[in-house]
Amino acid sequence: MGEKEDQETGSPIEIKNSVFRYNSPLIQVGLIGLVCFCCPGMFNALSGMGGGGQLDHTAGNNANTALYTTFAIFGILGGGIYNILGPRLTLFAGCSTYIVFAGSFLYYNHHHQQGFVVFAGALLGVGAGLLWAGQGAIMTSYPPAHRKGTYISMFWSIFNMGGVIGGLIPFIMNYNRETAVSVNDGTYIGFMVFMTIGTVLSLAILHPSKVIREDGSHCTNIKYSSVVTESVEIVKLFGNWKMLLIVPAAWASNFFYSYQFNNVNGALFNLRTRGLNNVFYWGAQMIGSVFIGYIMDFSFKSRKKRGLVGITVVAVIGTGIWIGGLFNQRGYNYHDVKNESLKLLDFKKSGNDFAGPFVLYFSYGLLDAMFQSMVYWVIGGLANDSVILSRYAGFYKGVQSAGGAVAWQIDTHHVPFMTQLIVNWVLTTISYPLLALLVIKAVKDEDEVEEEFPSGNPKAIESNDEFSKPT
Repeated sequence: MGEKEDQETGSPIEIKNSVFRYNSPLIQVGLIGLVCFCCPGMFNALSGMGGGGQLDHTAGNNANTALYTTFAIFGILGGGIYNILGPRLTLFAGCSTYIVFAGSFLYYNHHHQQGFVVFAGALLGVGAGLLWAGQGAIMTSYPPAHRKGTYISMFWSIFNMGGVIGGLIPFIMNYNRETAVSVNDGTYIGFMVFMTIGTVLSLAILHPSKVIREDGSHCTNIKYSSVVTESVEIVKLFGNWKMLLIVPAAWASNFFYSYQFNNVNGALFNLRTRGLNNVFYWGAQMIGSVFIGYIMDFSFKSRKKRGLVGITVVAVIGTGIWIGGLFNQRGYNYHDVKNESLKLLDFKKSGNDFAGPFVLYFSYGLLDAMFQSMVYWVIGGLANDSVILSRYAGFYKGVQSAGGAVAWQIDTHHVPFMTQLIVNWVLTTISYPLLALLVIKAVKDEDEVEEEFPSGNPKAIESNDEFSKPT
């Protein structure tokens, strides 16, 4: 129990020292996890089918290019918009665009016209920019400094359970359609139902000024920001050395999706098996996020040392997985897929031939979660205030989405699969030493955080954060 002054009325309020308070970081991070379970989690399951569940990947690729192009813009702007509008309006607007996107593929199932699908992709890019900037701010700023990895892994597990459940939808709906080329209407309707639930649930998220940590500190003292302030601070990000070191990791972190979804899962497996694979791909993400979260919160006393060990572990495991991908990719190419000379693998009928590619696809999911959780942990170590971290997260998602836009067009233009794999491998590998340098130079241990970022005083945080100083 304790008392703290209410920011709106100035009267003392009683703080119950419980992690299960509605306004506690744990509950709020859990809520944003459920929102992402329903919206981007289901979107991931849809994308993981390859081509949005369609035999012809062209519409899906063009929609994703439009999506990631607008996402790149609104990802960067999203942190500022979140600071101005607050979480409820920002997240509700963002989540609603996921419903339109899934509905566009339902439309495409009957009319086979790309226009609506591409428009829905562009609209979703706007919404995703808003949603993920808010999510990044919540996930990285609400937890206490020494437990950010734990909270990130908790979010990632809840979020990716959406991909698991979402993968079961096409698997169950198309189980008896062994030779089908596109998923049925019920699959898309199932996705839309979950996305609608997530959109409504987003209204339960509190403003960061109302969220109180166990030590009594607020996640920010700033109620609402202004357009001018956010515009200036967003421009400053492009000259911030911390953000520049994150750029390769941000670019790489969604770049590999088009290759993995379309040219591994979409190329090697039949429709019902793709759905099953997605269950395990997103399930692997839950394992990967918990594993790396433990390392980055509990492996050593020094937070800086934990960060360096976590980056090393991801680098070693990631290298091993890409080597496995290289051996797998030597067995087929784009022309084999185009000419349908490959016998598609089925989980019930292909026996041992199914095992190797399945384990590889599972491992790709493991690496994705470990890589992104690691990057989010590093971002969370750069500041402790929601206002600052919303901008950092928005910048990360904007650059990430620009990479995604390029990647989906690379696949549309039929760049050789082996080339795509090598580019993905190189991009992730370049990221590791740069992130390590960022940890060494900018991430502080918990005792230093307490000194530099006084509890409950985000103004002090902002004034000490390097990007807020005049350039």
